[in-house]
Amino acid sequence: MIEIIISLFLLIGTFFIFSGSLGILRFPDVYTRLHAATKASTLGVASVLLAAFLYLYVDHGIISGKLLIGIWFIMLTAPISGHMISRAAHNAGVKLHESSIRDELQEMNEQNEAERQSE
Repeated sequence: MIEIIISLFLLIGTFFIFSGSLGILRFPDVYTRLHAATKASTLGVASVLLAAFLYLYVDHGIISGKLLIGIWFIMLTAPISGHMISRAAHNAGVKLHESSIRDELQEMNEQNEAERQSE
């Protein structure tokens, strides 16, 4: 039974990593590509590492703290780094794709600028 669970985690992780790779290739602009790269790969790598942890624990009786720390590190840093890279791209003037409906960060910056000028 545990082999099935480990296999499911491996398949789920592989699916997310593969779908993230397709998203990087298919999405139109840097922001959606970053979304695909960070969200999908975070879940994919975490699932594969969790499968490796379960395998080591069940078959060999090893509790791998390194794998648990790796899962925690990936879950913490990948979304934050994706957010910071997209914020840097926006501040550098990288435009959204024309099919994007709204730029909330630009609207917020304009509102803050208007408030500063009125003071």
